[in-house]
Amino acid sequence: MKLLDLINHIDEPNRSACLKMHEDNKERFEKSPGSLIKHHAWKGGYIDHLEETMNLAYGLYNLMNKDRDLDFTLSDALLVLFLHDLEKPFRYVEPKKDFNSDKEKEEFIKDMVSEYNIDLNDNHKNALKYIHGEGEDYSREERVQKPLAAFVHVFDVISARIWFDYPKK
Repeated sequence: MKLLDLINHIDEPNRSACLKMHEDNKERFEKSPGSLIKHHAWKGGYIDHLEETMNLAYGLYNLMNKDRDLDFTLSDALLVLFLHDLEKPFRYVEPKKDFNSDKEKEEFIKDMVSEYNIDLNDNHKNALKYIHGEGEDYSREERVQKPLAAFVHVFDVISARIWFDYPKK
């Protein structure tokens, strides 16, 4: 499925907010690579990466939920995947914004979420924070990366590390 079709599987009111964000930034999103070197590093690679991660979640959610109830919805996963690399089109496409730390990237995404009135619950926030792994927050005593975060993390890793050059332009 294409990005707009996938966004249309996000529950309201977030669906409309995400569609508005996409429309307002369409040219920037379409020009942006997914990264500069490691994955989807071509013009339009950002959308290719989003579509790939969201399609993986769409394809596997029901299969997994059928065997064991997941404590999140497909809509939750699609929302997080749509937002997870939101800073990239602003980092890579003119006029560019500088992000000197992960904290600055997180703050930028929070600001965009607020600007578009996207309603995030605690699971969404945890997933956005840990979609790229637990990093320095890893703990032996507690589960830092909650189930939604782990679910979306898997698809981000597949797209960025296994299918990093698909569909190469």
